[in-house]
Amino acid sequence: MKSTVNEIAADIYRISFFDENANLQYNQFLVKDDEPMLLHTGMKRMFPSTLEAVASLIDPKSLRWIGFSHVEADECGALNEWLQVSAQAQAACSFLGVMVNMHDQADRVPRPLEDGEIIQTGRRRIRFLTTPHVPHCWDAGLFYEETGGTLFCSDLFLQTGRQRPLTGSDVLGKVRDDIITHLAGPWAHDIPYTPRTDGVLERLAALEPKTLAIMHGSSYTGDGALALRELTGILRETLGGFPGQPVPAAPWHAG
Repeated sequence: MKSTVNEIAADIYRISFFDENANLQYNQFLVKDDEPMLLHTGMKRMFPSTLEAVASLIDPKSLRWIGFSHVEADECGALNEWLQVSAQAQAACSFLGVMVNMHDQADRVPRPLEDGEIIQTGRRRIRFLTTPHVPHCWDAGLFYEETGGTLFCSDLFLQTGRQRPLTGSDVLGKVRDDIITHLAGPWAHDIPYTPRTDGVLERLAALEPKTLAIMHGSSYTGDGALALRELTGILRETLGGFPGQPVPAAPWHAG
């Protein structure tokens, strides 16, 4: 199948592949700048379609950065294929992701990112935030494009089925319905709710993002802080049982 391309914020493009068997969209995001950055590689089997989509926006050989939240097939399955396309491309993920997995799995040495570290792609500053187990996995982290206020959400706000590229309407109803639907199935508890979940999500909400670049389903434009706080309530309601415990702010976050 062919991927579709839509601009969801200035020079940020959603590249979407719909898997009919899974009834799920797999979205990658390209930040078009002096040093282009791809968020999520997609799976290996999706690579030809994703490559064609990226080539409609930039010369794939100019790709400089490949970011992803955690080690999972749709996050970084096609990483080495991308490294073969661009001789200057480098993966960037959490320190844990590099030390535990990617130093062995990546064909080129990745850049390990500390909490709050910034990748300057030209006009844009993209900050990395460590978010263990949010959405899931020990090594998880999320990227925030500070210049325009786009938070790359990975698996947060997952919506099944075919969804529009970008919406200003509420996505939380669909998110809640999907969580409840999956509670009795093999996809249950994909996001673990722990005593730290509320604090991690509140830290993201405090960034007040204008756009939520969502990996599965529609991306969202509007009050990102409110959406994140409402997501916290949904996770607490459907998966919880623990009171939220705030995560101490990292130095960059203070003030």
